[in-house]
Amino acid sequence: VHSKQVTFLDTPGHEAFTAMRARGAKITDIVVLVVAADDGVMPQTVEAINHAVAANVPIIVAVNKIDKPGANPERVRHSLTEHNLIPEAWGGQTIFVEVSAKQKLGLDSLLEMILLQAEVLELKADPHRLAKGAVVEAKLDRGRGPVATVLVQSGTLRVGDVFVVGTFSGRVRALITHTGSKVSEAGPSMPVEVIGLLGVPAAGEPFVVVNDERVARDIAQARLSKQRVAELVAGTTRVTLDDLYTRIKEGEVKELAIIIKSDVQGSAEAVSEAVEKLSTAAVKLRVIHSGVGGITETDVLLASASGAIIIGFNIRPETKAAALAEHEGVDIRLYTIIYDAIADIKAAMEGLLEPTLKERVLGRAEVRKVFTIPKAGVIAGSYVLDGTISRASAGVRVVRDHVIVYEGRLGSLRRFKDDVREVQQGYECGIGVENFNDLKTGDILEVYVFDKVAAKL
Repeated sequence: VHSKQVTFLDTPGHEAFTAMRARGAKITDIVVLVVAADDGVMPQTVEAINHAVAANVPIIVAVNKIDKPGANPERVRHSLTEHNLIPEAWGGQTIFVEVSAKQKLGLDSLLEMILLQAEVLELKADPHRLAKGAVVEAKLDRGRGPVATVLVQSGTLRVGDVFVVGTFSGRVRALITHTGSKVSEAGPSMPVEVIGLLGVPAAGEPFVVVNDERVARDIAQARLSKQRVAELVAGTTRVTLDDLYTRIKEGEVKELAIIIKSDVQGSAEAVSEAVEKLSTAAVKLRVIHSGVGGITETDVLLASASGAIIIGFNIRPETKAAALAEHEGVDIRLYTIIYDAIADIKAAMEGLLEPTLKERVLGRAEVRKVFTIPKAGVIAGSYVLDGTISRASAGVRVVRDHVIVYEGRLGSLRRFKDDVREVQQGYECGIGVENFNDLKTGDILEVYVFDKVAAKL
């Protein structure tokens, strides 16, 4: 805009994403508070205002959806005055801009106001120092390894720089912009994906470039040691969701420890915060660890030592971890929707959990080669690792680096040119997945059924 760069960080509006909004307020220079003209001020709006005030960040209010029937910008202004956001037109200091994102109305005015506010605040950064920034999001990516989206706040980040972020150190191997282009450096206010981490850092962690690689490693190791001690400090008696209500009533459970693993850091945070909000006078829910990636043996051992249950969101446990969990009696619950996880825990606490279906994995096959066959589509040449791949299964999930990338039904199952009903462990076969063609070598195809079981409560 007028040869000046404006970087927007979009945070979800749903109540489960409080941590994302709090983090967004801390790493931005100006908060654009979007309020729908037809909905008015919501609880999440007030929460976002509080985060901005706590972070001492100025607010510009964008009153959106002014083109919709029932839009009432004046009502929004009146409501926001109750939260000390007084419009300039009323003698206050808060800038209000009426916009319609759908019709692209008022967007130029909004950008002008942002630049004006930036000039008033004299927002500047030194591009010549060692880079500092913050992690906006982080994930484990197939092929690229740990990837962090970093917002550079000062200095210039360059390929080859040594850095520390949370409990990890590393060296920048590549910088990728939001358009997918590789760049050699990134200056202040520029968001980039950083490749070269040794692990997945927590979102919101400071990202700092240092001169000495040994110093970076020492700092990261010291932080990791401190974190491990904190995670193992407290413990509770082992418990599962199925018997939670009974044991609360018997006074056996005062605190339920939970470990959360997810496909991306933001989701792990959202689940963690939503879970802890369910705490009651009878039982406190405490997240002792959360992280990104598949459930590992380390996670299971931590759960066993602390009496925790493990909640997985959009991921799968490693094979050895699943076996260890069964041996140790650790309860692992897997979900693809945040609200299902919250509903199950809440129901268990209220004594309403009635599990009538239990998932049973029939078999797993590894994709060795991918073929495209006319009329049949994409077929995965696969080797059955364990169990049985059966057409009678309830469903199949495609797992890539312990993260679920698709869940659906088997489309076809063949041995050589023959259609078959099932293929046993140790044999090769061709597998087609309904409505999914993005199969890759190394994917794990997991077929499962649901067994009816008696409720334990």
